[in-house]
Amino acid sequence: MAVDLSPIDESLLATISGMHGMPKGAFNIRRNGKLVERHSSANIEISTKDDEPGIDIRIAPGTKGETVYIPVIVTQAGIKDVVYNTFYVGDDCDVTIIAGCGIHNEAHQTSQHDGIHTFYCGKNSHVVYKEAHYGEGGKGGVRILNPVTNVFMEEGAYCEMLLSQLRGVNSTMRETNAELKDHAKLMVTEKLLTHDNQTAVSNMHFELKGDNSSVQVVSRSVARDHSSQVFNLLVIGKAKCHGHVQCDAIIMGQGKVKSIPGIEADCEDAMLMHEAAIGKIAGDQLIKLETLGLTEDEAEKEILEDFLS
Repeated sequence: MAVDLSPIDESLLATISGMHGMPKGAFNIRRNGKLVERHSSANIEISTKDDEPGIDIRIAPGTKGETVYIPVIVTQAGIKDVVYNTFYVGDDCDVTIIAGCGIHNEAHQTSQHDGIHTFYCGKNSHVVYKEAHYGEGGKGGVRILNPVTNVFMEEGAYCEMLLSQLRGVNSTMRETNAELKDHAKLMVTEKLLTHDNQTAVSNMHFELKGDNSSVQVVSRSVARDHSSQVFNLLVIGKAKCHGHVQCDAIIMGQGKVKSIPGIEADCEDAMLMHEAAIGKIAGDQLIKLETLGLTEDEAEKEILEDFLS
C-alpha cells in the first residue's frame, strides 16, 4: 500500500473489508482514532465533521455503480475510539458502502471502538451496506466493539445490510434501528460468532411507517464454549406493510443464547411474522460428512462455515 501501514494493518483491512491496496474511488481509512488516508470522488464527497469525531459522506443524486470504503482499525492497546459517521444518499442512487472494524490487541488492556452510523437514504435509492467486525491478539487483550446503526428511508428506497462479527470480540453491544416510508424495503442479515467467554447483545428496532413498506431480518449465530448471546428485536407495523423475522442459533459446549423476536401491529393491514430456532449441530449432519472422510472437527467446521455463509 502507498500509505504507511504495517503488515498487521494490511491484514486487518483485508479481513474486514477485502481491501488489498488502496481502493479506487472514495474511501476513508481510520487507525487508532486518526485519519490515515482519504479520497473523495466526483460523486461522493467525504469530509470531517466540525462538531464531533467522524465524517460526513455525501453521495450525489443519481450516482450509480460506485463503492465507498470506510474501514477502521485499532492496534493500540488501551484506546477507546468513538466515531460518528453520517451518510447522505441522494435520490436515485445505486451504491455500495463497506465499513467494519478490526482490532489487534496483544496487551493486558482494553481496546474499544464505538461506531455510530446514520444513513439518510433518498427516494428510490439503492444501498448495499457491508459491516464486518473482527478481533485478534493474545488472551490478555480485551477487544470491545459497540456499533450503532440508524437508517431513515424515504419513499421507494431499498437498503440491504450485511452485518457480521467474525470472531475475536470479547464484548459487543449492537444497536440497529430503522424507519421506513412508503414502498421502502429493508433487508438485514446478521451473522454472529462468539467463543471462549465472550458476550454479545444485538438489539434491533424497526418501524414500518409507510404503506407497502417491508423489512426482512435473518439472524444466524453460533455460541461456542462459555460464550453468551442475546438477540432482542422489535418490528412495529404502523401502516399497510410486511415484516418477517427469522432467528437461527447453534449452541456448542456451554454456550448460551436468548432470542426475543417481537412484532407489534398498529394497523389492521400490517402483516408481521417471526420464527426462531436454537439448537445444537444435528448428529446426522456430522455422520454424513464423516462418512465422506472428514474428521469430527473438520465436519463441525464445515457445518458452521455453511451455516454462517
